[in-house]
Amino acid sequence: MKEKLENLIKEAIDSLNLGSVNFVVEHPSDLNMGDYSTNVGIKTGKAKEILKHLEVRLPSEVEKVELAGPGFINFYLSKAFFKKSIGEIIEKGSEFGKNENLRGQKIMVEHTDPNPFKEFHIGHLMPNVIGSMIARLFEWNGAEVKQANYQGDVGMHVAKALWKGDYALGSKAFDADPEAKIEIEEINRKIYDRSDSEINFKYDSGKKSSLEKFEKIYKKLDTHFDYYFFESETGEIGKEIVEKNIGKVFEKSDGAIIFKGSHTRVFITSQGLPTYEAKDLGNAKNKYDKYPYDLSIIVTGNEIKDYFKVVLEAMKQVLPDLANKTKHLPHGMLRLSSGKMSSRTGDVITVENLIEEVKKKVKGDEQIAMGAIKYMILRQAIGNDIIFDIDKSVSTEGDSGVYLQYAYVRTNSLLEKAKDQGQTLSIDSQGQTLRITHEIEKLLYRFPEIIERAGKEYAPHYIATYLTELAGSFNNFYAHEQIIDDPASPAGRSPESPYRLAIVKAFNIVMKNGLTILGIPTPERM
Repeated sequence: MKEKLENLIKEAIDSLNLGSVNFVVEHPSDLNMGDYSTNVGIKTGKAKEILKHLEVRLPSEVEKVELAGPGFINFYLSKAFFKKSIGEIIEKGSEFGKNENLRGQKIMVEHTDPNPFKEFHIGHLMPNVIGSMIARLFEWNGAEVKQANYQGDVGMHVAKALWKGDYALGSKAFDADPEAKIEIEEINRKIYDRSDSEINFKYDSGKKSSLEKFEKIYKKLDTHFDYYFFESETGEIGKEIVEKNIGKVFEKSDGAIIFKGSHTRVFITSQGLPTYEAKDLGNAKNKYDKYPYDLSIIVTGNEIKDYFKVVLEAMKQVLPDLANKTKHLPHGMLRLSSGKMSSRTGDVITVENLIEEVKKKVKGDEQIAMGAIKYMILRQAIGNDIIFDIDKSVSTEGDSGVYLQYAYVRTNSLLEKAKDQGQTLSIDSQGQTLRITHEIEKLLYRFPEIIERAGKEYAPHYIATYLTELAGSFNNFYAHEQIIDDPASPAGRSPESPYRLAIVKAFNIVMKNGLTILGIPTPERM
């Protein structure tokens, strides 16, 4: 519908010889101000002339068009349009909201990226929830999507963990004890060259144990990966890329190999070992070799935004085609009210502990707990920090995953009750012609537009915000409308009841589809 109105406005602009006009068509924040609104009148100063052109050319789906304020033109959709949209939602079911905008596009979303030998903490939860949601979002926009997990299985953090079997202890010693530092650096060298059988055994068994634990967490989070990449696989690839470009892109400095971008970064250490920077170059090539993507999205925290800026600067010079296909998507930090955590000091809040704490608030129901956690992450713009409040996350009063889940479950109960009583839904019930259009109808049809916008702007919070508004509208509908007739009522069945049930069914479908994209469970009962 939006596209149809945009085309109609363009025809009016051309007819009036107004030239090129940068206008928008959007939904007014106030539903009383129409279903769509355009600022074209303000942009051109010809609101009345454009309105006159539109009035005689309105499509059948538009009931009326009005001029408002300083030059806004508002469109009001017809009852027939909303009736048709309810029918379309029911007909398409689980496919409603999907589009083909990115058909033929191959996208890889890299996210989570935990390091074996370290705890899977709430800092990993952010990229996991965001990354897997972004992957589903692009699938709904028609792309072929693969999810990748790039894990740091080599590096100084591993050596610190193997030194005394505790990463936090090794990290503290590395900074405070010169002798311990030498020992840890030697362990790191032996890990790379596989020269010590005892260290090899500790490394192999520790890595295996870490990865197995991660998989259990992924299962809880309902996350899957198509590809697993490791720094141990990409280091040599990246090192070779760097060494081939010494004197052209990279230069030697005190035995190391560096890149002078917006910030000077070491790509090969003086010991001849590849750094994270070189490994990321190798990872880009390795990922593309495994899956020739059109777009690679890398989801990480804001704290390495500057790091990635330099890596991409170097990549543009040595792997320009891949650099042009790479987008870094940084997110904010997740903190509890107790403050920031640190794996270096051992002050770590694990994902498992967080899940258990939330479960305590919801009588041990893991589906509700996961919904509460994921919603709190996805409810606001990706780049913002989040202070996670457990009590707010499980609130049933609104702006929570639990609130959305309850609304969905309520519709399951309504539809089941109606079925048991032999009541059927229909968009063609007799009462439909007599009724006024309800607020919820003015929201349901917008779902595909929300999916499209969220995909274009990498903004999952649009979906969370929309679903919360939709749930509020449904609860209002439920409170003020007799959805299911009382079979004992002397008045008999209302001609309006089948259409009201159709609205409930449409809401049920849209809410389930939206929650599915967000990765929030949809329990049948609560």
